Order: sequence, then C-alpha cells, then structure tokens
Amino acid sequence: MSLSLALPIGATAPIEDLTMYNTIMAVATGVALLLIVQFGTRLHRREEVAYEGWAVAFGVLGTILTLTGLHMSLTWPLPKVADNCCTHDNIVFGEPSLAFGLMLLGATVILWRRANTTPAQEHEGEMTEYFARLAQPISWFAAAMGCALFAIAVAGVKYKLFAAPPQEPISGEFADKPLLEASFISALWAVIGLGAVLLPFALRTLRARLITIIRVCWTAGGAVMLAFGILNYFTHIGLLVNSNAG
Repeated sequence: MSLSLALPIGATAPIEDLTMYNTIMAVATGVALLLIVQFGTRLHRREEVAYEGWAVAFGVLGTILTLTGLHMSLTWPLPKVADNCCTHDNIVFGEPSLAFGLMLLGATVILWRRANTTPAQEHEGEMTEYFARLAQPISWFAAAMGCALFAIAVAGVKYKLFAAPPQEPISGEFADKPLLEASFISALWAVIGLGAVLLPFALRTLRARLITIIRVCWTAGGAVMLAFGILNYFTHIGLLVNSNAG
C-alpha cells in the first residue's frame, strides 16, 4: 500500500484513500523470478533463445517495478491504517521492488543489444558463460539487496509486521494473530534473499549446487509471490468494499 501524497508522521488515513498497488508489484516480481529461472535453464541446456522477446518481457516487468517502487520509496512516511500497517511499506515493498526493477531494465539493455549483434544462426554454446560474466558486477548489488531482505525478514517477525486489517477478506481473518502473516511473508523474503545472496558466487564459479539452490529459491519464491499478488486482487478489492460499507 501507499498514499499518493505523504502525510505527517502519526497521521491516520482512511483505507479507501490509499493507493494500493503491491498487487501488480507482487505479480510482476513473481513472474520475473520465474522467468529468470527459465531463461537460465534455457541457456544451460543450450537451447535457442529469442533475445528480443526476453528483453521485452524483462523490460515490461522492470518498468512496472521501477515506477511503482520509486513512487512507494519516495512516499514518506506512509500512514498507519492498522496495527503495524503500513508505515514501513516504503522499505519492505517499495525499495526492493525499485532495486529489482532497475536490475531487470539493465538485463533488458543487455538482451536487446545481444539480439541485434548476434547472427540468428549462431550456436548458443557459450552463452551461459557470456551472460554470467556480464551479470557479475550487478550481481553484487543483488546480493546486497538479498541481505536487506534478510534484515526485513527478521524485522517482520520481531515487530510482527504485515498484519492485514480486519476488514480485509481472508488475511483479515488472522488480524488477531499478527505473527502468523509476519512469519509467512518474512519466510518468503528470506527465501528470495537467499537466492540473491548466492547469485554472485554462482555466476563466478557456475557450480551446479549453487545454481540449483538459486533455482529452487526463486522458483518457490516466485510462485508464492505470484499467487500472493493474484490473491491480493481479491482481498484488496474486498478491503475497500468492506471499508466503504463500514
């Protein structure tokens, strides 16, 4: 969640006045993680890759996450609309989305350039090593953000963040058990963060074990994030309807 305009610290805003777009942020993040795994798998199997198509996919998702993440990151502070919600969402959702979006846009540039400099008939033989070398510098930023996700996960459990307002369908049923949703979201952040932390080491050595761990982390994390985002399209609509009805 975020407001279109920042409010003074301690201010409370009606739920219906919120601009909620962590729906599309979660969907874009989940799809992007799954696509990264699929792209890496195609390279590893030396399959033909349509670079322009992948560039467009990462560009679309990167643009969504960059714009929404930037707006949420710069909206400070966010208002409190429920216990432990949502003054921290700039940090929890906005900044990681912004970082991920910019990295996806960087990948878009590389893939688009490759599509226009590689002959169509060229064998894909050494593409894994080629992209691993290109991605190594930015992978350290990914690892740093992975560590940040660990910190968010710990904070989520310690301060019982992420609890939904009672007016929200499904999630709101557990509003009186804030540690439950805090543990779920924190575990999700930690799993995705683990893959990010291992990324520079996997790209440097191309060790199968590290790559497998990243693949498992981002496949599981991406699938859960995607399902979470899709579910939020229902729960957030219900939240607004229930709030207005009250």
